Amino acid sequence: MDVLSDVVAAMRTGRPHSARRYKYAPWGLRWGDSDQAGFHVILRGSAWLLPRDTEPVALAPGDVVFLAHGQGHGLASGLDVPLRDARLLPDGTWDGPPEVPGEGCPDTITLCGTYHLDRDRSHRLLADLPEVVHLPARVGGHRSLRAAVELLGMELEEQRPGTDAIVTSLLDTLLLYILRAWWESEHAAGRARGWAAALADPAVAAALRAIHADPARPWTVARLGAEGGLSRAAFARRFTELVGEPPLTYLTWWRMTTADRLLRGEGLSLREVAERTGYTSEFAFAKAFKREFGVSPGRYRRAAAG
Repeated sequence: MDVLSDVVAAMRTGRPHSARRYKYAPWGLRWGDSDQAGFHVILRGSAWLLPRDTEPVALAPGDVVFLAHGQGHGLASGLDVPLRDARLLPDGTWDGPPEVPGEGCPDTITLCGTYHLDRDRSHRLLADLPEVVHLPARVGGHRSLRAAVELLGMELEEQRPGTDAIVTSLLDTLLLYILRAWWESEHAAGRARGWAAALADPAVAAALRAIHADPARPWTVARLGAEGGLSRAAFARRFTELVGEPPLTYLTWWRMTTADRLLRGEGLSLREVAERTGYTSEFAFAKAFKREFGVSPGRYRRAAAG
């Protein structure tokens, strides 16, 4: 089981949105805090990203920035340009008030998008990300990410048959490429911490894959350690240090996250959900679920349905 794909699939809700925008200087937009994660790509020209809590970031053609935590920020043609509030458009994207086009080609072309994430089940993997993930363009770097950006930009510009389905798939792909590129960059620079280090650690990564592949299995610390070739004690120390919690604590959390997803949309009975998440009876499952969510599985399912 691919842990990264599994985590993103569990957290993402609704449909992602993206848009290609043409900018004529001077321009500046401000986004408020949001439950959404978002990205900006500079396809042509340049811009300044203005995070709320950190220094401005100069963006050049091909640069990608990802804001996982939905914090307010600005994007502008210059540091001294006034910012106008962005607004939610009918297609689910964000943009500012209409701008008067200049002469000739636009100064900047951006590709922006948003993802809806379930913040109530926010995975530690995304929580480790900084406020701004900046992936500068460089020759030969992150080629898969660049290819996804190019394909997405083409689809949004040309709007041919099948574009809606293709754009949704490309946005899912782009999110995975962004996360992979950042963790690979952190690891290559010797800065890998937390989940970036956990996914690069053979023993811990093997245990995580095992948990995600079969959360219903009666895992013990010793069995999980054996997946990575470590003793029980050595594995427990390494897992806790990198992931931030003991192996069985994470296992329980992931089982409940899986149960949440199954109760929302799979149409399974409570017994089937219990079996798929490693509980031998509905009673044991209901007790664990209520401890995690504060309500019974049945009541939770009814509330989620509407």
